[in-house]
Amino acid sequence: MGKSSLNMASIEQKKGDEDLLRLIEEQRREKEEALKIVLELERQLDAKQKLEMEIVELKGKVKVIKLMADEDDTAVQGQIKKLNDELEEKVEEMGDLEDMNQTLVVKERESNYELQEVRKELIKVFKGMKGMFSGHTNIGVKRMGEIDSKAFLDACKVKYGSEEAQIKASELCSMWQEELKNPAWHPEVINENDKKLKTLKVEWGIGIFDAVVAAFMELNEYNPSGRYEVNELWNFKDNKKALLKKVISYILKNLRSLKRKRGHGSYFFYPFCNHVCITCPNLSSFLF
Repeated sequence: MGKSSLNMASIEQKKGDEDLLRLIEEQRREKEEALKIVLELERQLDAKQKLEMEIVELKGKVKVIKLMADEDDTAVQGQIKKLNDELEEKVEEMGDLEDMNQTLVVKERESNYELQEVRKELIKVFKGMKGMFSGHTNIGVKRMGEIDSKAFLDACKVKYGSEEAQIKASELCSMWQEELKNPAWHPEVINENDKKLKTLKVEWGIGIFDAVVAAFMELNEYNPSGRYEVNELWNFKDNKKALLKKVISYILKNLRSLKRKRGHGSYFFYPFCNHVCITCPNLSSFLF
């Protein structure tokens, strides 16, 4: 490799490492900010509930005194005024608390949005790294709302020969994937008595039925309005949405493993750069 290529690789390496470090730092910062907001919202909820109880108690006291006391009694009227002033202060405090609560709710939405942006960037990383890691991966990208084609292939193999089964399975799976997007068929609750699902189960069995229902539920959760598949970082080992910390740890672990296998100074594709470059050996020190 020529000197100019080495220099280019070094520049791209630095850029790639900086991008990954930026994602790590953004994720850590947003996670800390989100936690602070949640804790403050919880504190405000407790304070609001306490204030509500105090306001109810004060109103009750004022009402009782007014009913039982002599209106001409100066001392009693002074007590009523004092309670009313205290009540007014509590009501104002409640208003301020609600304003602060609204501000925090907006911040929480912004923080969640920024965390989602970090997830989108990491999805791009995994797409760029596709094929770099051999064998089964515990962490990766799952297409939420995409029907598992294996269930269709297994069912079609029972009815058709090997080659025809693959064609039929592909056709059937594609047909049901489109059916999930059909705006005329969007039952809010999955019901086995639904005509289409009932027919599907009878004709093709529980495997395909479960695969379609699973994809339907994912679309309802991840994209109920658009009704098309979306990417999500997924923990395939635990079969759940992957935590950002685990995603970044997984990426760094595999990049270090690749470098050890290929030797010091080896070059390979880095997902941020679209070029050949070296990974930074000290990236793990930046991870939490």
